[in-house]
Amino acid sequence: MLREVLEKLASGDISLDEAEKTLKLLAVEEVGDLARLDIGREIRHGIPEVIIAEGKSPPDVAEIAAKALAQKMRVIISRATEKHMKALKPVITEGEFLHESKPGGTEVIKSRDFSPRATGGRVGIVTAGTSDIPVAEEAKVMALEMGCEVTTAYDVGAAGVHRLFPPLKKMIIADVDVIVVVAGREGALPTLLAGMVDVPLIAVPTSFGYGLGGKGVGALMAMLQSCSLGLAVVNIDGGIPAGAVAALIANRAARFRASAGDNRGK
Repeated sequence: MLREVLEKLASGDISLDEAEKTLKLLAVEEVGDLARLDIGREIRHGIPEVIIAEGKSPPDVAEIAAKALAQKMRVIISRATEKHMKALKPVITEGEFLHESKPGGTEVIKSRDFSPRATGGRVGIVTAGTSDIPVAEEAKVMALEMGCEVTTAYDVGAAGVHRLFPPLKKMIIADVDVIVVVAGREGALPTLLAGMVDVPLIAVPTSFGYGLGGKGVGALMAMLQSCSLGLAVVNIDGGIPAGAVAALIANRAARFRASAGDNRGK
């Protein structure tokens, strides 16, 4: 974050040269003719760069990832296949990097010396079924890598309303700032939950469902037509964008909490 760099400079934690070097990362990094990595994105607005492996060849993904790791010591890759991971193995030097693999092909590779700065933001993630978990894990990765605490409740379902109360209680106890709700088929879960909580909800339709309105279309349309206020909707299988928006909301709420605490102490 730009503010973090300036605060460290003002407090003397880093030198002017170190601050200048960090801010230079705002420049776009070119990887041959393959891609232009927005290395400074996280500094500008708090969202790390994500490499979408889908549609890219395994060697290209490996080359882009290697360049990103050289600059930022962490790379997030979404929709990676086994072939992509095989190509990435030489990049993940044993002992130098930690590798986390999540359902649905979300991969995080980071230096052992790297860890996201805890922000105090709190994100809840709920899924209707187990089939929705890979998309939910995308959202979870983004929220964690943006410094948030994440509370999850998977396979909540919507057919029996009584099943919603234990996970809802879990979210209230965790005092989450925002909830990501992931659901396929008829996409009813976000509407149900939105009427029960006083925090923003981000609905994610998934491509699980068949027949008329299948492949997530029915879930998306139901969520867009929701009568519950306080509910926003992302695209089908949009776990990455949902997690990013949720973390932005949670991190801003955390900053206001911290500011209010400072003001009370004066």
